[in-house]
Amino acid sequence: MTAATAVRERTRRAPHERGRPVLSRFRLPWRLVGYAAVVGLGLLYLLPFVLQLVTGFKTDPDAAAHPLSLLPTTPTTAAYQRLFGLSQAADGVPFLRWLGNSALIAVLVTAGRVLFDSMAGYALARLRFRGRSVLFGFVLAVMAVPGVALLIPKFLVLNTFDLFDTYTGMILPLMVDAAGIFIMKQFFESVPREVEEAARVDGAGVFRIFWSVVLPMARPALITLTILSFQGSWNEFTHFLVSTQSGQYETLTTGLARFVSGGLGGGTQYPLKLAAALLSTLPVAALFFCFQRYFVSGANAGAVKE
Repeated sequence: MTAATAVRERTRRAPHERGRPVLSRFRLPWRLVGYAAVVGLGLLYLLPFVLQLVTGFKTDPDAAAHPLSLLPTTPTTAAYQRLFGLSQAADGVPFLRWLGNSALIAVLVTAGRVLFDSMAGYALARLRFRGRSVLFGFVLAVMAVPGVALLIPKFLVLNTFDLFDTYTGMILPLMVDAAGIFIMKQFFESVPREVEEAARVDGAGVFRIFWSVVLPMARPALITLTILSFQGSWNEFTHFLVSTQSGQYETLTTGLARFVSGGLGGGTQYPLKLAAALLSTLPVAALFFCFQRYFVSGANAGAVKE
């Protein structure tokens, strides 16, 4: 390379080389601003939960006078004592009964959805039968129908079959859902067919292949379905609203709704209401954080096919 060529090459690269440090100096402040904005939005998002936690340890006058205070004037556990039946208050809140009903229904509904949704998803993904495409179209159509539009038909069906105001009527209609079938079908379609063919050569039937070969491979999707099913049944409100009317069948959602509307005593009772709301969110939050890694991988499963 001649001297003139070397000079021209340095001249051509010089503006870019001089611009890099300048761009780096401008990038750092904007990055700090972005981090500060993200942290600020995160704190703003957490503020209602912190207020909920703090208010549960306040007295009724303190909560009414200082609703946004992050420190209770006189900390007390009276609200939690009333919820768990440890106080002598005459107007007790049947929180433990609500909690027991919600736990029973959530466990049974989750187990049913994991079993039946996975079976239906495998059938739509692997079995060849007449009307399979039409049946899958019905599943997608059910996902598109708003749940509010089904409230009156649900009530009429439950009342006709004498399932109204029973545990069976609360649990049975929720044991299968279209979204869970769709999730499992998409995952099973991503499983290599060679695995099933090898099991079929060894003499395994359809159900044995599903139960012993394919289902253990679907652990991320099953965990995703478990979290969504538990969360959905734990937070379900409209179905329980049209399927029950007796107090003994109230869950956390319907019980808290009646409590907030003034059905269990007068006054604001902010500490008691927010303490009950906080306790009702803890199981779902704990379940999600424990299985968050599997939830993310299961949500992405089946998105890319070989």
